[in-house]
Amino acid sequence: MAERQTIDARGAFCPGPLMELIAALKLAAIGDEVEILSSDKGSVTDIPAWVAKVGHTYVGTTELNGHWAVVVRKAK
Repeated sequence: MAERQTIDARGAFCPGPLMELIAALKLAAIGDEVEILSSDKGSVTDIPAWVAKVGHTYVGTTELNGHWAVVVRKAK
C-alpha cells in the first residue's frame, strides 16, 4: 500500500526544498508520494522540472496560505 510523507520545508530557500525531496524519495518505496511544503516560490517550477528530468511522477501543486504543497510520486 502506497504511503504519503509530508516534509515541511517552509522557510528554506532554493535548493533546500528540492534537496529535502530528493533525500525523502531515496528512502521511499515505488508508488509512495512525498508532499513538500515550501514557501519558496521557485519550488513551484523547480520541483516539477526536476521530477520530469529524473522520471518520477509530478502529482500536482496546491497553493495554501503563503506556501505551496507540491506532491511527487516515486516511479523508480
